[in-house]
Amino acid sequence: MNPFPNNKRFAFSIFDDTDLSTVENVGPVYRLLDEIGIHTTKSVWPLGSSSHGRFGGASLQDADYLAFVLGLKEAGFEIALHNVRNTCSTRSEVAAGLEEFRRLIGCYPRVHANHSYNRENIYWGPARFSSIGRLYQAMTAMLSRPSFEGHLEHSKYFWGDLCRSRIDYVRNFVFREINLDRVNPSMPYHDPLRRFVNAWFSSSDGHDVHSFCELLTEGNQDRLEEEHGVCIVYTHFACGFVSREAVHPRVEFLLRRLARKNGWFVPVSTLLDFIRERRQTGSISRSELVRMECHWLFDSALSARERAMHKLRSHSGLILRNRRRD
Repeated sequence: MNPFPNNKRFAFSIFDDTDLSTVENVGPVYRLLDEIGIHTTKSVWPLGSSSHGRFGGASLQDADYLAFVLGLKEAGFEIALHNVRNTCSTRSEVAAGLEEFRRLIGCYPRVHANHSYNRENIYWGPARFSSIGRLYQAMTAMLSRPSFEGHLEHSKYFWGDLCRSRIDYVRNFVFREINLDRVNPSMPYHDPLRRFVNAWFSSSDGHDVHSFCELLTEGNQDRLEEEHGVCIVYTHFACGFVSREAVHPRVEFLLRRLARKNGWFVPVSTLLDFIRERRQTGSISRSELVRMECHWLFDSALSARERAMHKLRSHSGLILRNRRRD
């Protein structure tokens, strides 16, 4: 018996990280998604963006962007949270941001993903891990990163109780795998050691236009369907998906091809609600969590190597072009 509603063969969604987003650089992607019937989840910042934030982008305080986001909600897209703004926020600011989200969108966010190096990130950095925390600390010791304190009750950045009372699902690990059932079969899951998060979910890595296209290759799409799998792509539609008001041609081709398949295309919380009810998932086992953390570490190292090689090739190409000019 097929596990998804209406005899659909697989489930698919997207979580769009709002970093760098404007109406201009993500609007065409959403017009395409609406046209082909793939309604997904877009995150936002309810409070105004700061010039001191690690990444810029529009927020719900921008009138045109708010109108765009409300249009997406009316069309069937889900609006989620990516922290309340693009820079660090204290508990009182987080509380105000959640209320502003509710005032503008009409409800509290059900889905959340931590943003960059914000101090209020919840269970982030070493606190994210159960088995490789010390290894992660050693690997990142030379990097300038703040402490993450959203789950620490003594901190002015604590908002764990607000997260638990307002938000159903928080994004955790991202994998280079299109079928998340292969790496996180108990998703969505609760981790008793991280009590302020009701349930975590994993994602498939499509962080920019290039990784998105690599993830959604024809072969991967076909395998997702054959395995009756689940895919939630984590991406940034602001990162190369639109040029001159047009969607990247390879992205458009792949999305249209996917939409023609017998898939269940729904927002993230709709998908996770269904899976949780069908599987009756609860707390994750330690063995599955350890496997996931090791898998994530391997994927992260592989991605870092590929980024370094790409940067090296680009630099070498630039030197060669300059020499030819000389």
